[in-house]
Amino acid sequence: MVADLAQPWGDDGEFEPSVHLVDDAAWANRTPDEVLNEARPDENLSVVFLADRVTMQSAHRALLALDITEDEEEDLGPMCYQELIDSPPPPRGFRTAPAGVHDVHANLSIADMDFAEFAEAASADPDRIYRSF
Repeated sequence: MVADLAQPWGDDGEFEPSVHLVDDAAWANRTPDEVLNEARPDENLSVVFLADRVTMQSAHRALLALDITEDEEEDLGPMCYQELIDSPPPPRGFRTAPAGVHDVHANLSIADMDFAEFAEAASADPDRIYRSF
């Protein structure tokens, strides 16, 4: 899996990977919430990918993608506020194949897609895994 993440990506492998791997026993058995709490202060991050127990035990080695962004409170009009209340909560995470990590990271970085769109693509897959474009 680490080798997959370190490979150039894109249609012709034209992009170098931009990943920061953390392999430290201090992070073992941390919950997603604990990881998010540690990662949120870093303003440069929008997503974290975890290789958790499910990742390591699955044939797909699908990582857990977690949305770091927190909902910002805004001044909303009554109709917008009601829409927000009535809408389902945004997805907190989804599984992605290692090949999808770069797509997710790049598109979130340039705000081309949002986290919910990737989560929706993952939910449409029979294995509920985002696999890349």
